[in-house]
Amino acid sequence: MKEYPYWLDTVPGLRPGTENLELRTENSETPALSPQPSALGSRSDVLVIGAGYTGLSAARRLAKSGASVVVIERERVGWGASSRNGGQVLTGLKLDPLTLVHRYGETRARQLFEVAEQSIARLEALIADERIDCEFARTGHLQAACKPSHFRAFRDEQALLARVFDHRVELLSRQEQRSEIGSNRYHGVMVDERSGAINPARYVHGLAAAAARAGASIVTGVGVTGMRRESNGWRVTTTAGETAARHVLAATNGYTGAATPALQRRFVPIGSYIIATEPLTQGQAAAILPKKRMAFDSRNFLCYFRVTPDRRLLFGGRAEFSAPDAETTRRAAAILRQGMTDVFPDLASAHIDYAWGGNVAFTRDQIPHAGVIAGVFYAGGYCGHGIAMATHLGDAIAERIAGGSATHPLFDDRFPAIPFYNGRPWFLPLAGAYYRVMDLLT
Repeated sequence: MKEYPYWLDTVPGLRPGTENLELRTENSETPALSPQPSALGSRSDVLVIGAGYTGLSAARRLAKSGASVVVIERERVGWGASSRNGGQVLTGLKLDPLTLVHRYGETRARQLFEVAEQSIARLEALIADERIDCEFARTGHLQAACKPSHFRAFRDEQALLARVFDHRVELLSRQEQRSEIGSNRYHGVMVDERSGAINPARYVHGLAAAAARAGASIVTGVGVTGMRRESNGWRVTTTAGETAARHVLAATNGYTGAATPALQRRFVPIGSYIIATEPLTQGQAAAILPKKRMAFDSRNFLCYFRVTPDRRLLFGGRAEFSAPDAETTRRAAAILRQGMTDVFPDLASAHIDYAWGGNVAFTRDQIPHAGVIAGVFYAGGYCGHGIAMATHLGDAIAERIAGGSATHPLFDDRFPAIPFYNGRPWFLPLAGAYYRVMDLLT
């Protein structure tokens, strides 16, 4: 079993575990990786911390506007959630539509939902404009009801989506669901045709190449150790020396560290884990998800799954609360395998070829935020819905940095810190126990 993301083996020219592949800026399938730390330079208009979707999207936009941009990445391009996720590009936000309406009212809820819709359209346009070969397709998604009561709740959600959000979904009962999912575990499904699938690693490397073509410098293997304000911007200390920048954008999301303590008190890193089977037969793959949808279930501790183009089943979830490491990943893999065979008993003998984990960033209100905190521009908190939204918010915050519009539904310069939290999520086991009980009772 390989303990790194399956996606890395699908990127042409990338050898997992290597750090110093050449950064190629031509329009090719080869991933964009690091120039040497000497490319850090003495000063830039904007220093971007983090070479994931947010940072690279922002770097591309800023470079196109004429700014000098340096992206610093402690590991390598896309090392975090940008190459570790399940490749599900989903409509909506983490919060379900009913909660959005109850919390914010119909007008604000509709505005937030529309931002999520727009983010997918903009992702699709960027992929086309930059000719990124990342297997993007509007496959749609399905949500599977774990209990009969959950399917009844789907009916209410279907009506709300149509009335408030002008968004149509289809419901299939347990007797009808075999056309969408090859499992008897569920009590009906809700199908949304607007979601999509993507190869996340191919996308993030294509996005890095697009940012480099626009003129951004991308420096990997360099971490930020400190920052201090100066009269004309920031002095940033890194593991490769000091540099200066007029503006700093923190695009670190689930890997936010001590260099930006204000953001560390606002983003909660939560581990998510995935296993990938060996390639299945065409018959097995077609039986699992006949229409190649992205899929997840209706629990608080949900499972999510999909079939890859080479017919592997990727099956993920928040199976462990410890920080992702080799031991935790192996424990999570065993839990996920049991979950996978509960849903798809016919896969009991399927070999698990890959297992990996990584952090997603949650916020207290489970809504993404972007803006300026303690003088540092930021965007993050995607709560597991980050592929399209991170791309979109990176672009939006870049426009603000460049002097464009300062308004956006998710801009928040007063994003409050979480009380009694300093970056160490001590409360996660308590929250986990609560949601496990809720999954049993509701």
